[in-house]
Amino acid sequence: MQHYRSLEAVTLTGSWLTIGVFDGVHRGHQEIIRQLTAGAHATGAPAVLLTFSPHPAVVLGGADLKYLTTPNERAEIMAQLGVDVVITHPFDETVAALSAEEFMARLEKALGLKKLLIGHDFALGRNRAGNFSRLTEIGREMGYDVLPISAIRFADRVISSSLIRKEIAEGEVAAAALQLGRYYALSGLVIPGDGRGRTIGIPTANVDVPPTKAVPANGVYACWASVGRERYKAVINIGLRPTFTTGEVLPRIEAHLIGYSADLYGQTVKLEFIERLRGEQKFPSVEALVAQIRADIAKAEEIL
Repeated sequence: MQHYRSLEAVTLTGSWLTIGVFDGVHRGHQEIIRQLTAGAHATGAPAVLLTFSPHPAVVLGGADLKYLTTPNERAEIMAQLGVDVVITHPFDETVAALSAEEFMARLEKALGLKKLLIGHDFALGRNRAGNFSRLTEIGREMGYDVLPISAIRFADRVISSSLIRKEIAEGEVAAAALQLGRYYALSGLVIPGDGRGRTIGIPTANVDVPPTKAVPANGVYACWASVGRERYKAVINIGLRPTFTTGEVLPRIEAHLIGYSADLYGQTVKLEFIERLRGEQKFPSVEALVAQIRADIAKAEEIL
């Protein structure tokens, strides 16, 4: 799989294409990708997916959006699903101002379009004028076909990234996993913390995740933690930490990897959230805290 960071870097012919943000690459997205890759590969054509960063809602509406996946995470998942080329094109006001005709002309030049797969409610271009009907007309003029994709439903409702973000914000990681088709994950470098975990015999790693990523609600979770090729059962505590530079309060993500004792500083850890064990609690003593953590570890081992 090839991952390009702009449309201008690409030169292809006979492409099958779908377009969208695809944040989270959830079950609905996966079905779209399945249709794309099946059709493209049956005819020997490249399966191409065009996505954007940042999210158009951030640029056009000033939304304070937390992402389910980074651009690299998205591309990695798409590669596993059989996409040949992922293009993460920068989205800004200049792109937003392009007419549907102008934008499709750019796509045709870069990709040599053969088929475009989109939903009936899809639209692009200035003022979203490039709806399904108009893009079909443009396709006839430029020489490519537009194929419809129906809305994908799961448990009798349409799957959406916004619903998954809401579930994660509420700590409903098991429900989010059902729609994602995999466990929700965060990845980040292990950075120095205050070292209190070691003083009570339960060492933790402070995982620094991108500030734009969606973080589950504060509380304690049973997780799988991956370090390199190794995978460990883990208990994750999510709380808050103030920043001294801006005064902003950011999530503090502390991971206790069960059975792991080596130094993790500077390493990347991937955390897959399986189930929320409990919300935040205050404890009357260190002894009470340690007893609860031990209970959390036992519960996590039982679940995992």
